[in-house]
Amino acid sequence: MSGILFVNSSPSKPSSSATSDLFDQSALSTLAQQLVEAAKRAGADAADAVAVRGVSQGVEVRDGRVEESERSEGDDVGLRVLVGQRQAVVSTNDISGDGISKLAERAVAMARVAPDDKYVGLADPSLLAREFADLDLLDRTVPSTSELERRAVEAEAAALAVKGVTRSGGASASSGIGGMVLVTSTGFHGSYLRSSQGISMTAISGEGTGMERDYDYTSAPHASDLAAPESVGRKAGERTVARANPRKVETCKVPVVFDPRVSGSLVGHLVGAVNGASIARKTSFLKDRMGEQLFAKNIRIIDDPLRVRGLRSQTFDAEGVTVKKLAIIDEGVLTSWLLDTATARELGLVTTGHAHRGVSSSPSPGSYNLHMEAGEPTPAELISDIKQGFYVTDLIGSGVNGVTGDYSRGASGFWIENGEITYPVSEVTIAGHLLAIFQSLTAANDLEFRYGVNAPTVRIEGLTLGGR
Repeated sequence: MSGILFVNSSPSKPSSSATSDLFDQSALSTLAQQLVEAAKRAGADAADAVAVRGVSQGVEVRDGRVEESERSEGDDVGLRVLVGQRQAVVSTNDISGDGISKLAERAVAMARVAPDDKYVGLADPSLLAREFADLDLLDRTVPSTSELERRAVEAEAAALAVKGVTRSGGASASSGIGGMVLVTSTGFHGSYLRSSQGISMTAISGEGTGMERDYDYTSAPHASDLAAPESVGRKAGERTVARANPRKVETCKVPVVFDPRVSGSLVGHLVGAVNGASIARKTSFLKDRMGEQLFAKNIRIIDDPLRVRGLRSQTFDAEGVTVKKLAIIDEGVLTSWLLDTATARELGLVTTGHAHRGVSSSPSPGSYNLHMEAGEPTPAELISDIKQGFYVTDLIGSGVNGVTGDYSRGASGFWIENGEITYPVSEVTIAGHLLAIFQSLTAANDLEFRYGVNAPTVRIEGLTLGGR
């Protein structure tokens, strides 16, 4: 193993033998190393191997009783080989006997008949990660099924206790462990493990055609960072009751305010448009906008893979490249695409360390922990001067055209009148263009880190509201 870089982002010393195998990736590391070595022996010029561990368990409860309880676990491996400028990827979850050699030989044979691609290849060794922060991603206490059931039952009970809630749409609690080992023929050998836990609740109010539903959920790597089950249930119930007896509104053009639960979707649309794959294919409405002022000068949008206990944190990307905090939007200006090695080469740039990969696919660009930084006004101040407007709490569908930037989505929420949130509104469409949305966006000061993509309450000027 001389010359090989090694990191385990979440080193652990399990307290019991029952979980020691779960936290021990040494066998997967050995397997990935053997696959790379076998690929080289079979004639590959270069190779990398990923081994992915996935363990999950979940409980669903309705009316105080368990409706479903499930558990799944498995390890999968993928091998990517390069012969000249040709590439092939193979994967399996069962290697026994001489399976390693056969898998490598099959991958090399596939690569030899694949079409040439001048952009494929492993990452430059000089870009590989060499320093690894402890991001505290692993909760070593794996909750029992009875503990998950308790969380779900308490969330449901809290929702049903809210006056006006007529029935349960179901509560759930889940936990999981996920991890990856990456080995490359250029000398990188790294691994990480992260845990995930969550609680969710859906509540229903009303009867028949007058029924409304809403939800709340919490998720985090560590159980101690979860919201209490009672809080999740109570918020789901209160949100549901607030939606009772919604009205329709006339088609109009008004300011639209996005609740933090949905404002992150605007960040998501931006990030989809700056994905290097879309830029290389020229299928993004932002393909010619690098360096331009897209937002107001006080707007910053950050991708941070190194956030401690972050939902999507990791210390290296799927090619072993160093990851770092990146301001995609800085003082309103678009500063960077999200790139892996292949898309960077195609664009004549250097990877930004945003490669993601499954066992059966080659690397492609993707984001980590995204957030829009908070502004100065409070949410109340943000809406105080709106005579008539719309406060969005839920979005439906995905009517966003990444090529043109046209934006149209179904929505529900509340009508704003004279600076106050008033009655519930449903069955409307909000429409505009993402460039205009970005340019008129104002952020409030209520940013919280609850999701993989986070943003404060935001206000957009002059969107078209399609009503009756």
